[in-house]
Formats: sequence, C-alpha cells, structure tokens
Amino acid sequence: METELVKPNLKNFIKSLRDVGYTFEIAIADILDNSISANATEVKIYTVPKPELVFYMLDNGSGMYDNELLEAMRLATKNPDDERDKKDLGRFGLGLKTASFSQCKKLTVISKKDNQLSIKQWDLDYISEVNEWELITPEINTYQDIPFFNELSSSKSGTLVIWEKIDKYKQDTFSHKVEKLNSHLSLVFHRFLEGSDSFTRLKISVNGNYLKPFDPFNSNHDATFEQSPEIINFYGSNIKITSFILPHHKNLSREEWDRFGTEDGYIKSQGFYLYRANRLLIYGTWWGLHKASDAHKLVRIKIDISNSQDGYWGIDIKKSTANPLPELKKDLKRIIQKVTKDGFKPFSTRGRKINDKTTTRFWTIVPDHDGFHFGVNKEHPIYIKLIESLPEENKDLFNSYLKGLQAYLPLESIQHQLQQNPHHIKQENLLTDNDKKELFIKLKNLGFDKKYIESLLKTELYKNHEELFDANEFI
Repeated sequence: METELVKPNLKNFIKSLRDVGYTFEIAIADILDNSISANATEVKIYTVPKPELVFYMLDNGSGMYDNELLEAMRLATKNPDDERDKKDLGRFGLGLKTASFSQCKKLTVISKKDNQLSIKQWDLDYISEVNEWELITPEINTYQDIPFFNELSSSKSGTLVIWEKIDKYKQDTFSHKVEKLNSHLSLVFHRFLEGSDSFTRLKISVNGNYLKPFDPFNSNHDATFEQSPEIINFYGSNIKITSFILPHHKNLSREEWDRFGTEDGYIKSQGFYLYRANRLLIYGTWWGLHKASDAHKLVRIKIDISNSQDGYWGIDIKKSTANPLPELKKDLKRIIQKVTKDGFKPFSTRGRKINDKTTTRFWTIVPDHDGFHFGVNKEHPIYIKLIESLPEENKDLFNSYLKGLQAYLPLESIQHQLQQNPHHIKQENLLTDNDKKELFIKLKNLGFDKKYIESLLKTELYKNHEELFDANEFI
C-alpha cells in the first residue's frame, strides 16, 4: 500500500473553519463556558466599536501554565468521548478557537497561574501566509496597555481573551450586538448568576454593567404554575423534566409581560428549554413534536441533563442546536400532551365566555352550516329598541351595515395584537363610566317598563357596575 502526505490548503480551510454559524453572542457564551469550567466567580467583558472594534474578556479562574495554555490553544484538544468533570461545559476542545475564529482573525490568550504569566496567539493571516499551524508567542509587553492587563497582572490567577481583526460587523450597528449579548448571557447563564447550593454565584459584567439573571420560567411569580418534576432514566442517566405555565397577561404588569415574552415573542419562546450542567443550551423549540400555537404560548418545559448525555441529544459544537434520539422523543411527546392540555386551561378560561347565558353580550357565536361566525347579538335590549325605532326603509340599510361589520371583523389583526401587545389594547375604554350612566338614564327616560330595565341590567354594560347608579331607583 502506498501513501503520501497531502496537506490541506490552509488559506481555503480557514475560510471554511470561520463559517460555522456562530453569532456574536453565541460565540462569547461558548468562550465563557471555559471560565466557568475554570471555577471563575467573575467574568468581565469589554467590547466597543470605536475607534477600532475590540473585544476583551477577563476571568478570575484558575488560569493556566504555559504548557497548559499551549494545549488549550490546540484545536480539538479534548476527546469528546472522555468522561469529564460534572461542571465542565466543554466537549470537543474547539469552543475557544472556533468561536473566536468565527468573529476575528487574531486570537490572543494571556493566562496567569501561581503568579506566572503566559501568552499564546493564533493569527489566521499569518497561518495563511506560511501555510502551517504555527502558534505565536508574542512579546507580552506589547499588551501591557490593553484593558484588564493590569488587573490580571495584579491577580494570583485568571485568563484574558483578546480578539483583534474583528471583521464581521459594522461599527454603526454594533450597539445592537451588545444589547443582544447582554440579554443572551443573562438568559443562558441565569442559574450561575442566581447562584445555588451546588456552585458559587457568578458575576458577569459587560462594559462595566453587571448582568441580572433572567429566569425564563418566571418561577418566583405567584401565578406561575409549576408541575412536579418527572425523572426519566435513560440508559442509566437521569433526565429531569419540569413543566411550567407562565402567568396570564392579566396577572402581570405590561413591563413584566413584555420582558418574559422576550424579543422573540411568546409564540416563538414556547416549548423546551434544555439545560446541560445548569447551562441553558437550546430554548424555544418543540423539536418538531408539536406545532407552536397561541393557545400554548405560555407553556415552557425545562429539561436538565448531565454533561455525559450529549450523544443522546445530538448537541452540536456551538451548543445552539440539538436533536434528541427517537426513544427520547416518545417520552417528550407524552409530556407535551400532558402539559399542553393543562396549559390551555389558564389561557382559555381567562377570556369572557361569549356564550355565557347569565350575561347579555353585544356579540354572540352563531352556528353557520359546518362552522360558526361571530355575530351581533340581535336579542340585546338596545338592539331590539333601536331596530323598532327605525323607519322601515332604514331597517334593511342598518342590518346590511351590521352584516358588513360582522363579515369583515379583522380577526387576524385582533389575534396578532392579542399575542404581541395585549396590554396596549384599550377597547373597553371607548365607553367611560359616565357614558354608561348617561346612556342608562336616556333609555330610562324613554319610558321603558320594569322588565326592559331588568334586561338592560343583565347586559355587559351594566352587570356588576351597580356603583354607577342606584338601580333600584329605576326599577
């Protein structure tokens, strides 16, 4: 058998390596995983677009000796099948490099351990030029004036990650990337920011502003419904699944409703939230097991797995997509059916029952062949008196107008606004208390009998609004 060594064209290979689908915030989260694995309790990020787009991230973790840093800079430094520490958030040994290369052409890492400073650098332009994976050891004094260097120098241990030659973003739109970064880190690492009995609370700051944890389940709210956790044993590993139904918008302030809807909205934020070793990986997905709908927009299901279960869930290098095994999907589908059945109740029962027999509504549901439509209630006492008072030649015109009103009810627009802006809808404010009182007095002065007044008091205009007037005075 004959063989020959065929080296890849690194210039072309690097272009492919850089195009692996990382976004700015996902790349930084991937690097931050290393800080958590190094037992850091604080991570500081500094990134600005001008005069030159730069990124620096400092942690106070255990740091690395020179030989450890060299190994950390190696691509695929870990065997993904090796057993890892329970708190280790990495797997392939690629995160630091691939995440950084996706955003910049020069990656420099300065680390300190037991008061020893070490520095290593990958420069993709240099690699392309020499066509070899040559790792650079720069002169450390050339980085003495950068942010966080003095802080690292005065610390016992820690690691500073530096991105240079960032070429993916425009300076003028970069502020939006920072906002997205803040919200992403607050969500993905919210358990670490909250702290717990199992690990020390982590502090993360971006440009001097400390992030607050964002719990996507609004767990501490009294109106959040949390089901008892279910433990699934899968090939000897435990999977913990907890289902939540978030509070209806009537139980939240407008600010809270918007915040927990996230910038993606409630429809896109429903579904599974997969945590590995307390770190949120994937969220807002049903994995094709259920169709996202308005009825289930308040349903969110938390899944907790250990870092030894990646193979069962098909987690990718970026830790941003997953595809559970078919055997797992059977259990997940069963859980979906249970929680969506329960999750529909709090949402659907919040609305007024349009066919409620105890209250006379302006609108009613009218059977129509094999379906139904929303129609004006022609048994409403005000409609009855109004139609009776019209001349015959105007009755048909008036009813034609009502048919048009019913036929062109903007259902899609109503549904959209209910989903996206429920707190902005002020429909009932069109009739003030004073309007209702004046209308009642006008109707009474028309000389209607006691029976009619009693029917009027059963309408949604006046039922449960006795404080507007003394009803007994008019009956």
